[in-house]
Amino acid sequence: MSKVILLLGSNLGNRVEILENAVDAIGESVGIVDKCSSLYQTDPWGFKSENLFLNQVISVETTLSPLDVLHGLQKIENQLGRVRGPSHYESRTIDIDILFYDDLRVDMDQLQIPHPRLHMRRFALIPLLEVVGDFFHPVLNERLDAIAENCSDKSKVELLGKIEIN
Repeated sequence: MSKVILLLGSNLGNRVEILENAVDAIGESVGIVDKCSSLYQTDPWGFKSENLFLNQVISVETTLSPLDVLHGLQKIENQLGRVRGPSHYESRTIDIDILFYDDLRVDMDQLQIPHPRLHMRRFALIPLLEVVGDFFHPVLNERLDAIAENCSDKSKVELLGKIEIN
């Protein structure tokens, strides 16, 4: 079994329900969800929107390959109403990013692991610390807690609370 760390985000619709449905769908088709961070409310990153995001990091045990995980996550995003527009940064019902897959490095057009912008995003780093705070980033050769401490992003990341794994 491999450990996959995912970032979930939503800023359209019933955000809590959408995140809960995403976690359930991931548990049904990608692997065993073994840990969930708290929910965090954050400003959009990379674009302007009046709709704030809810973000959460989850840990999943899987037997799927990295590409099969990606395809499974994209299918879940589509089922939950994700519409991909011309811009990479825009409001969405759900966005699921692969942050880590064990300590594997993948550099393909459709998939990069570890996530290439993780170190620049407080909305990802703060919930990530709850799940695997002492993990060593295999590309940056630094612990995640040190990366978070040195992150230049100063955007607000507001703790909202926990939702339970079903």
